[in-house]
Amino acid sequence: MRKGCDSMVKRCIMIFPKFNNMKVIDAIREKYDPLAKHVAPHITLVFPFISDITTEDLKKHICNCISGTDAFPIMLKGVISTTYTGNYLFLNIVNGKEEIIELHKKLYCGILEEFMPEWLRKGSYFPHMTIGNIEDSELFKSAVEETKDLCESFETIVDGISVEIIDKNEDSIIEINYKFEKKGD
Repeated sequence: MRKGCDSMVKRCIMIFPKFNNMKVIDAIREKYDPLAKHVAPHITLVFPFISDITTEDLKKHICNCISGTDAFPIMLKGVISTTYTGNYLFLNIVNGKEEIIELHKKLYCGILEEFMPEWLRKGSYFPHMTIGNIEDSELFKSAVEETKDLCESFETIVDGISVEIIDKNEDSIIEINYKFEKKGD
């Protein structure tokens, strides 16, 4: 963990859900997501940003923003394809979406407010898990066809969030793990 840093660091804040059937997601990502070998399956709460915020200040911000948050269930099911900002395949979040949106809103304040991307200020946040990012349009059509009937559901309890540092090779280095309170604690 870094102590008082003067250099700029690229970070992202995410949920790293653990599903019993994670192998299904891993197989699709290995085939269609260029970041599959760099970062585990995730749901982005705060999109990549570059700053000189210290680890301690970021930890304090997270604690202030989401202290008291309880663990909550999520379920992902169904593949959504989009060509809005690229050729993407997303796993749709069908349960837990409201809680994820709330976390996203709470985190993008204070010291992180200035890092909200312009496209997000103009639009709305759509929680999802990326399972494919395919530049070639023919391969994208093939991936959409291959994944359109995926009917498996992915369920777990979200019990925390993580801050990753994205290194120059796009590899994910976990800097902070923040655990939520359990229901009834």
